[in-house]
Amino acid sequence: MARSSRTKSGGARRGDYESLDNEIPVDEHTHTREAENQLSSDRFASRGKADDVDLLSSSDEFTENEADVKLLPLKEDTRRGPSSARSKRRVVIETPSASSSSLLPEGGELGDRGTDEVAVPKEQRDVGKRIENFLETERKNVLADSFRTDIEDANTDFILSDDEDEYGVPVKPHEIRDESRLLRLKNAIFGKRTWWHIGFFFGAAIFLIFFALKGLAWIRGDKGAGQEYRPVSWYPAPLGGTSSSWSESYRKAHDMVDQMNLVEKVGITTGTGWQMGLCVGNTEGVDSVGFPSLCLQDGPLGLRFADNITAFPAGITTGATWNRDLMRARGTSLGREARAKGVNVILGPSMGAMGLMPAGGRNWESFGSDPVLQAVAAAETIQGIQRIGVMATAKHFVLNEQEHFRQPNEWDNEYAISSNIGDRALHEVFVWPFAESVRADVASVMCAYQMVNNSYSCENSKLINGILKDELGFQGFVQSDWLAQRSGVQSALSGLDMSMPGDGLKWADGEALWGPQLTAAALNTSVPMERLNDMVTRIVAAWFHFRQDTWEERGPNFSSWTNEKMGKLHPGSPDDDSREEVNKFVNAQVSPGSKLHSTIARQVAAEGTVLLKNVNNTLPLSRSASRLKGKYRVGVYGEDAGPGKGPNFCADRGCNQGWGSGTVEFPYLVSPWEALESAWSNETVDWSKTCVLFFANSDGGEGFIHSDGIDGDRNDLFLQRNGTNLVEGVARQCGDGRGRTVVVVHSVGPVVLDPWIDLPGVHAVLYANLPGQESGNALIDVLFGDVDASGRLPYTIGRSLEDYGPSAQVLYETDDAVPQANLDEGLYIDYRHFDRHNITPRYEFGFGLSYTTFDLSDLNIHPLQEKSRLPHPRQKSDIEPPTYDDRHDIPEDCLMPKDFKPLSKYIYPYLLTTDGTEKGKYPYPEGYDKKQKPSEAGGGPGGNPSLWEAMLEVSVKITNTGPRAGKEVIQLYVSFPERVVEHRGMSLKQEEIDFPVRVLRNFDKISLEAGESKTVNMTLSRKDLSYWSVRAQNWVLPTEGTFKIWAGRSSRDLPLMVEY
Repeated sequence: MARSSRTKSGGARRGDYESLDNEIPVDEHTHTREAENQLSSDRFASRGKADDVDLLSSSDEFTENEADVKLLPLKEDTRRGPSSARSKRRVVIETPSASSSSLLPEGGELGDRGTDEVAVPKEQRDVGKRIENFLETERKNVLADSFRTDIEDANTDFILSDDEDEYGVPVKPHEIRDESRLLRLKNAIFGKRTWWHIGFFFGAAIFLIFFALKGLAWIRGDKGAGQEYRPVSWYPAPLGGTSSSWSESYRKAHDMVDQMNLVEKVGITTGTGWQMGLCVGNTEGVDSVGFPSLCLQDGPLGLRFADNITAFPAGITTGATWNRDLMRARGTSLGREARAKGVNVILGPSMGAMGLMPAGGRNWESFGSDPVLQAVAAAETIQGIQRIGVMATAKHFVLNEQEHFRQPNEWDNEYAISSNIGDRALHEVFVWPFAESVRADVASVMCAYQMVNNSYSCENSKLINGILKDELGFQGFVQSDWLAQRSGVQSALSGLDMSMPGDGLKWADGEALWGPQLTAAALNTSVPMERLNDMVTRIVAAWFHFRQDTWEERGPNFSSWTNEKMGKLHPGSPDDDSREEVNKFVNAQVSPGSKLHSTIARQVAAEGTVLLKNVNNTLPLSRSASRLKGKYRVGVYGEDAGPGKGPNFCADRGCNQGWGSGTVEFPYLVSPWEALESAWSNETVDWSKTCVLFFANSDGGEGFIHSDGIDGDRNDLFLQRNGTNLVEGVARQCGDGRGRTVVVVHSVGPVVLDPWIDLPGVHAVLYANLPGQESGNALIDVLFGDVDASGRLPYTIGRSLEDYGPSAQVLYETDDAVPQANLDEGLYIDYRHFDRHNITPRYEFGFGLSYTTFDLSDLNIHPLQEKSRLPHPRQKSDIEPPTYDDRHDIPEDCLMPKDFKPLSKYIYPYLLTTDGTEKGKYPYPEGYDKKQKPSEAGGGPGGNPSLWEAMLEVSVKITNTGPRAGKEVIQLYVSFPERVVEHRGMSLKQEEIDFPVRVLRNFDKISLEAGESKTVNMTLSRKDLSYWSVRAQNWVLPTEGTFKIWAGRSSRDLPLMVEY
């Protein structure tokens, strides 16, 4: 999300996540962790190898459906470019935009247009040119704006007959067929000629001979340099309401939606426009059935633009705690504050960006650069939020890894950047946290700004329909990031359920891609009523699912746009002359009978601080200075010790920590300077200090803010504001070079430390990440040893930006109309890349020192079932989704009421005219009418329930061998068997599957007194031991060879290993 326009006037076992069809304890103060983590799904009995289909044998057949689910790279000679000469390419319209009424003469049907033939160049498909000509003559129809965008996207899609996915499996091209033209061709050729039979079989023979001679190169996966990626279509959108845990919510939603008319349904799916309500996102309510206007509000670390709330530590700090209980507690506090302020949907947590690019601007909103760490933190946060009855949002789906070129209106490009990825990396890395979020029962998923494989995320049918709604079994609703929707009909058919903030292609212009456009599309059937009903039902079902129908007070009690008590209800409209009580100043910082939320914030900030260096036990410091043999004085240097102009001086925190829509207004900030003054009094500052604390930072954020020459993504990984030179100067001069310099780093991500960290004067380094409002207090807790230094790095700190690999580099400049970010090494993210290329990092993923010492021993595994290659077959759901009758409103009933005075720029669902509402026959995308084969990887929340069967129980003993209490993080990593092969379809050639050296699969944080020992038990699931097979389109567990199970303190400190 973007934009800031506020007016300032004043446990170790990975259990199943519980279903929230059980009572939500809104007013309960605490819940035991054990009760919340009870398994909710039955364990499947183990099966023998005999029951398993040998999927990897050479006799496997390719089905058309299997081919259709690949993500495809194209050859060099079909590079996409919106401004390129289309006459030289084979154009195919793949988008549903071609189904709009703007493509048809009024009242006509496609089959009636036999005389509309147009001569076209030989190389170009007739249907493409015909559609362009229809569009030229019908641009002024009511749906023109929406379909113009659709067609522009469609006209840039190209196909090759030899397309192949990342593993070389051919994919059948998709085309939209002109049925009337096919009939004429049939009469002209198929009905009157017979030579085509001979030609067909002759061509097939040549084709087979070619394969034999060339060794099936396209199956082997031979790829040229610079290939492009294309999406694969997946239609229609799966219907919600097929999960038992949501069945009652969908029943209630059906009964409510069945009473709504078309205009009311559209009003729920379309936002009312930017600043057209008190929240950053607002929908229409339906008073006749008791459904309220929904309030959607940022964000991932607190409530943006709200008063009397808590500025919690950022996601990256939360990830650095590696503490599941704190992740859950922080989420619960976020939920309580949202509930207290009347927010229905909180726009967080974020698990994309994943952190593939260490300089990425929004990495700090998420939890770290590993899918398992991200998944655990996201799931715990979601459960914390939603146990209060507030809907959480998993974002940004998916591959929102950089800010440069993320959306056209922020840059000079006509199109957003395309993040291009293979199917295996997509599943094993970037979709993994979203799967766990769905399994945690998340209410909403937000699609991202940029393209994925050259299709905008919010209209990518493969991502939304195929992966999210079918494979992952998502039952909630998909909402767009703010202005991320780039088409009308296509986004609807591709699975988008809610358009936010309602405006279309430009901010606050009152022009929508849905709203009245969607009303017309439903009337003329270019968007089927079944799809619209499902969109509305998903939203209403989520509202029932989290018991928001029981809320006594509805609507927000604050305004995002003013700090005054009185204000406008719709400040984005120049026509709004309302003056109402918009701010009630409800204190959300404390819940009745519970701790202040600031206490949780302080705990998270302290445990999220990572001790990287500690020479001769410089830390913890002593308030009495006795440890340093006499009195000493302390100097504090660096701008980051305290904000001179106040914590809220810059809009959306554009100058003091990660910035953008993920920030909040600080209610207060305990700066390090203030906290240190309280800890040490009567000190003076000079260069003779025995100890110096230097505060440095590295900042970045969302792309719509530009600060200190940074356009969202950091320009490099060095300290900013001359920090490197300053820390070197301080370290050399402190105590004439004999002093102790302690460096505290506040950063949105990894920083290159090599220029100064080895200086003799630098005795200790604390990586405090982004600690929130309790920054100073949390720092004092760690500096003086009031709590152990127990944070662990949620990413790798390299010695240079280049260490992270080519896929980790932000694309800062491009001449391409559609910027291309080819993430070819996306599987090898962060520490996986370092391990793969044997690069020594400065500090590895998971690293962190403690004030005490720990010993790990007695690593044991206990197999719970035999290995089998595939999960259990997907079971057909016996729960049918809601169905509605085929009734359609008449266009006249959808017109703006004559006595209604509309506000300018407000997005209404009403029609202004009935033009373009005539029903017609539309050329939907190929495959839209074909019933898709459900993914075998699906069948339950997050995927096939069999994927979460426990395969291994792992135990390890940990002992605190140091002089004081402390906390240690036990990390479990898995190395896959050395040789795993798949057969390539019709070829007898085997393909060896490549794996990272090791991958994180589980972790737990343990607190121990001095001398205390504990045995920690963890489990590894089927999914933990599986890889995503692109050819099989399923998770495959290697049954041959030996796994290695590692236990240790970081990705490179793994003293214990056992084979399985």
